[in-house]
Amino acid sequence: MNPYQQKRRWKYLLLSFAIIIASGSLFYTSYLVKNIAKSERTRAQIWALSMKQVTASDDNDFLNYVLAVRDSSAVPAIVIDDKGEITTSRGLDTTRTYIKLSAEELKLTKQTYDPQYFKDELEYMKKQHEPIKLTLFNVPSFVYYKDSPLLTQLKLFPYVQLTVIAIFLMVAYTAFSSSRKSEQNQVWVGLAKETAHQLGTPISSLMAWIELIKDKFNAEDDPLMAEMENDVRRLEIVADRFSKIGSKPKLDEHSVYEVVKDFVDYFKVRVSNKISFELTGNRRLVAGLNIPLFDWVIENLLKNAVNAIDGTGSIKVNITGSRAKKQVYIDITDTGKGIPRSKFDTVFQPGYTTRKRGWGLGLSLTKRMIQNYHNGQIFVRESELGKGTTFRIVLKSLNNDKSTTA
Repeated sequence: MNPYQQKRRWKYLLLSFAIIIASGSLFYTSYLVKNIAKSERTRAQIWALSMKQVTASDDNDFLNYVLAVRDSSAVPAIVIDDKGEITTSRGLDTTRTYIKLSAEELKLTKQTYDPQYFKDELEYMKKQHEPIKLTLFNVPSFVYYKDSPLLTQLKLFPYVQLTVIAIFLMVAYTAFSSSRKSEQNQVWVGLAKETAHQLGTPISSLMAWIELIKDKFNAEDDPLMAEMENDVRRLEIVADRFSKIGSKPKLDEHSVYEVVKDFVDYFKVRVSNKISFELTGNRRLVAGLNIPLFDWVIENLLKNAVNAIDGTGSIKVNITGSRAKKQVYIDITDTGKGIPRSKFDTVFQPGYTTRKRGWGLGLSLTKRMIQNYHNGQIFVRESELGKGTTFRIVLKSLNNDKSTTA
């Protein structure tokens, strides 16, 4: 199984488990809330009936019992008559009253006349629960009540719980991702340095053997020896590229167009003549480049474009810029098989390849060299299956004049 498909399946599996856990938590909390809400309505009904018994009974002992039961089971409530006037309340702010008293009475009871507070509470209670109907002193009355603080907190608890879990998972994922990226970088650097080191010895030997053959067989002007020297120089460039990975390379000011042109001219004679190359754009754009590494970037993208073309096709490189953003854009467009939109990010991951013999490292290295060493960006700008793909490189422009386009 493709490792990225397996990774995706694990993500979906973990996401499914998270949804199950969250749903179970919400379901169980909802079950508890419903039962507590039912219990509180029963308490409100007991309180309402106790009021009715208080108004109808003359037995002091029984009244004391009823009052004790009422006080122990009461929830915040307001009683109104058939005219909508508040007749009594329970479990609300004791420093406020809905009864208009004199200044002396208010001072004596340490209360504030605040009918609006009770009206607001009544409206809130009406939205929460249906009233309990009863008759007090032969007058139809309605008891409205609201959830207790405990029930209110319980309703909010699952959302607080899920929020805390989500924050924890985000922090854990960020830390894990950062650690994994650091480990990957160490592997990349170690592999690159070791590759450069391993190439050094045979390259030196090949150079010595070439000089020995020239002297022994008097082959200074032999074209075969010239080609061998070109291949050895190419190996030196490759070793130099690998040696630069892991250390901050020096970036010099270069004409982007000329650097790209030099490599395109070198590359196009080494591929099938069925593939045409076209280079267009602004010749005056300047950016900070490390030539060996940037050539490697262009080489990987051009090779990727050539591999995507089945038979005859074309590759176009267009260089533009933005004066406002101070950026240089390099668009490499091929007429190949295209990339599905779902794979726009995946193509840059190590090991991803559509070729049977590919290692899937080219685009991953390309992205690292652009982002880490040239402080730029690279992404799939657009692609359509069967028609082709455009990769875009974004670099910081060093132009101080108006040579860039707006």
